[in-house]
Amino acid sequence: MEWNPETLRNLSQCFLHTLSPAPEPRRAAEKSLADAAENPNYGLAVLRLIAEPTVDDQIRQAAAVNFKNHLRYRWAPSSDSNTGTTLSPILDPEKEQIKALIVTLMLSSTPRIQSQLSEALAVIGKHDFPKSWPTLLPELIANLRKASQSNDYVSINGILGTANSIFKKFRYQYKTNDLLLDLKYCLDNFCAPLLEIYLQTAQLIDSTVSSGGPAATLKPLFESQRLCCRIFYSLNFQELPEFFEDHMKEWMGEFKKYLTTNYPALESSSDGLGVVDDLRAAVCENISLYMEKNEEEFQGYLNDFALAVWTLLGNVSQTSARDRLAVTAIKFLTTVSTSVHHSLFSGEGVIPQICQSIVIPNVRLRDEDEELFEMNYVEFIRRDMEGSDIDTRRRIACELLKGIATNYKQKVTEIVSVQIQNLLSSFAANPVANWKDKDCAIYLVVSLATKKAGGTSVSTDLVDVQSFFTSVIVPELQSRDVNAFPMLKAGALKFFTMFRSQIPKPLAFQLFPDLVRFLGAESNVVHSYAASCVEKLLLVKDEGGRARYDSADITPYLPVLMTNLFNAMKFPESEENQYIMKCIMRILGVAEISTEVAGHCISGLTSILNEVCKNPKNPIFNHYLFESVAVLVRRACQRDPSLISAFEASILPSLQMILQNDVTEFLPYAFQLLAQLVELNRPPVSPNYMEIFKLLLMPESWKRSSNVPALVRLLQAFLQKVPHEISQEGRLAQVLGIFNMLVSSSSTDEQGFYVLNTVIESLEYGVIVPYVPHIWNALFLRLQNSRTVKFVKSLVIFMSLFLVKHGPSTLVDTMNAVQPAIFRTIVEQFWIPNLKLITGAIEFKLTAVASTRLICESPVLLDASAVGVWGKMLDSIVTLISRPEEDRVEEEPEMPDIAENVGYTATFVNLYNAGKKEEDPLKDIKDPKEFLVASLARISAASPGRFPQIINENLEPANREALLQLCSRYNCTIV
Repeated sequence: MEWNPETLRNLSQCFLHTLSPAPEPRRAAEKSLADAAENPNYGLAVLRLIAEPTVDDQIRQAAAVNFKNHLRYRWAPSSDSNTGTTLSPILDPEKEQIKALIVTLMLSSTPRIQSQLSEALAVIGKHDFPKSWPTLLPELIANLRKASQSNDYVSINGILGTANSIFKKFRYQYKTNDLLLDLKYCLDNFCAPLLEIYLQTAQLIDSTVSSGGPAATLKPLFESQRLCCRIFYSLNFQELPEFFEDHMKEWMGEFKKYLTTNYPALESSSDGLGVVDDLRAAVCENISLYMEKNEEEFQGYLNDFALAVWTLLGNVSQTSARDRLAVTAIKFLTTVSTSVHHSLFSGEGVIPQICQSIVIPNVRLRDEDEELFEMNYVEFIRRDMEGSDIDTRRRIACELLKGIATNYKQKVTEIVSVQIQNLLSSFAANPVANWKDKDCAIYLVVSLATKKAGGTSVSTDLVDVQSFFTSVIVPELQSRDVNAFPMLKAGALKFFTMFRSQIPKPLAFQLFPDLVRFLGAESNVVHSYAASCVEKLLLVKDEGGRARYDSADITPYLPVLMTNLFNAMKFPESEENQYIMKCIMRILGVAEISTEVAGHCISGLTSILNEVCKNPKNPIFNHYLFESVAVLVRRACQRDPSLISAFEASILPSLQMILQNDVTEFLPYAFQLLAQLVELNRPPVSPNYMEIFKLLLMPESWKRSSNVPALVRLLQAFLQKVPHEISQEGRLAQVLGIFNMLVSSSSTDEQGFYVLNTVIESLEYGVIVPYVPHIWNALFLRLQNSRTVKFVKSLVIFMSLFLVKHGPSTLVDTMNAVQPAIFRTIVEQFWIPNLKLITGAIEFKLTAVASTRLICESPVLLDASAVGVWGKMLDSIVTLISRPEEDRVEEEPEMPDIAENVGYTATFVNLYNAGKKEEDPLKDIKDPKEFLVASLARISAASPGRFPQIINENLEPANREALLQLCSRYNCTIV
């Protein structure tokens, strides 16, 4: 793209139209810019537009945002995992010109444009700094010194903001030699200028304050110090640099001053106070860092800082604007409490004072908490129930108590227990006025509970759980008005959920009708917590792994329970409530599902599905929705096969709508549910399914990588259910074309083997025989060009399956027909070394039996010339079957908890309840170990004296011993 007046005019027009409230001109302008972005020098042209003083500020601002995003996606582009497309990258000559212009332009821009260009510069720095941009740091330092001479804090803060962005990588990246080299380069060049500007600004702050200077003068100075503190944090994060150790006194002196000095000119207004608090919070993060990583060097400053932070916290009000300062300050004290300097907390009255002046005030509910509870229930639950509240005052105050309890457990327990009783007494004196005291008491018990390692059970020393539950929690749960004091109800439900394992079953079950009632509460948090409590109760296991609550417990409540759950989703903002849908899924997995309940549930679920198809928003809710459909179909149809046709009538239209409207987010789910329905059918399957089968065989269906595992799952279902139709009209050739495409790529080869294995399992040999050379060719080509351990293991499993289905001779002959003597080569180079790596119960048995049949039935391996190969194969078989069961058998997973960060960018989300049931191709063989020694005994009886010598020469000593023990156990002899 050439830079000329016409380009300037066209780009200006486009950026102006992107700001239009009307959708047509805005979309047209966005499309024009997207098309233009494909041209070389587009980024440079936009940067020049930003530099034009004659262009309107709004246009330049829009251009700066576009420029930043252009760099983000094209400076070092990566391919889009869904479409596979890669954006055209910015070429090196253009990059060099951008780097030459951007710093100067950033420093001369208005603050709003400057912030965008600073971010753009950070994008470049992330990839190029310092190795491919050695001029950047010297340029920034030169401009910093120049700006500091004239006290130009707009430029100073622009430079420091940029340095802060590019140095952030030292906080988050793993320590490597490359990272440490980059850090050394930055330390060598930037430490001294950073300290100079920091001390210069400190003097300016002092002189401005002493002369009564205005807030407008102080604000940029405080922002400058905050940026210096953040850079300090980045440069000190990996280890303590020598420069900072040598100049610790200067840094710590200023840090302490900002924590202990008041600045009335700024603090008299809320935004001015925010500027001061931001600096103090940055200081608290720095001293916390030194406490964690440089405790010995920091020791001399610790007492002063502990006192300063303590005093500061006493003066920090409860307003949410001051939360960040309160949290970072408390975190510092928490770090001190768990260090070797914890004796600071041992003094008389210190812990009670902390509890009284820091913990209880910060744990008590505030107006902001009540507002969040009412206005944004999802965020409230994320903080309260799911642990994303680590940066909230309530949580961090409890973390401080936990920290102190590390060394003073008894004292903390005694003090907090007294506080809890005082709070409950206050509530009892006036429940209506003092309900927050009871909430505070419940919160303290729940938050200070300790989770047992590796489990879900929790314990507490603060109260006796059962008596606290009976006296404090049960009255809330049995309250007839489910809408009164909803925050107290939520706290009680949370306690019940957290301590569910310790509540005896009779007592818990007595409250089950109350949980069902609470599903009708108007508060989104309360009905969500009630659903979560029911769902978590169904996961409780007693000793031996037996579920505490089974179908007999839950089935009597099932109709009213399901009615209340579906009704709860009619409350405003709970239409896509993931906690309710998860509860539905869990209940359907446990309860005995009658025909009546099944009909009610499937109509409710498909109605919700049809609604969310219009605009998929909540991936977690939608996952549980599809799991609920899958578990209902699976369990109800197992109990009553006559329901299949009714379910199809309800579900198929919804699934067809997903396919027809190409609802991308739901396609993998739809294919998995279709697979489940196909498997439940008895042949002949309906024409509706055969239409879907035609769609499945079209190459376009396989273009999105996110759909591949689900498509394979569906293809397997068709292969098993309609093998006769597969063998007609060239369909098998199409299926094997799909296998060939999948197996040729390391990202999908496993899926290719799933298709191939199902073909071998489901179709007659006479049908596949014309295609066998094609199959071996495809596999040998991949083996030759790009083998991986995963591919070779899959190949061993496939060869084993082929062998047990069609015999060793067919396996050997068909492979050697493609390339003479290749079978023996593959056995030696791939089968033998990888056999011992096989995992999975069915795969273990299959490969062990197939390998045994190979050495006991195949003339190729029984030939005198193959003695060494025979011995090595036996050695590998014995290694495989001697491994402890836990090493070779993958544990059958329970219904997994979907990760909270799952989104529609995930390549594929598996539906646990629609999973393929693995078939054992060797049902008649119970024990592969017995099969091995019996087979060896049989062939050795036919050739006495031959095999003991081969075994002695080729088996590892441990394997010889293991084989002897097996022979003894199964009463077999190798002669």
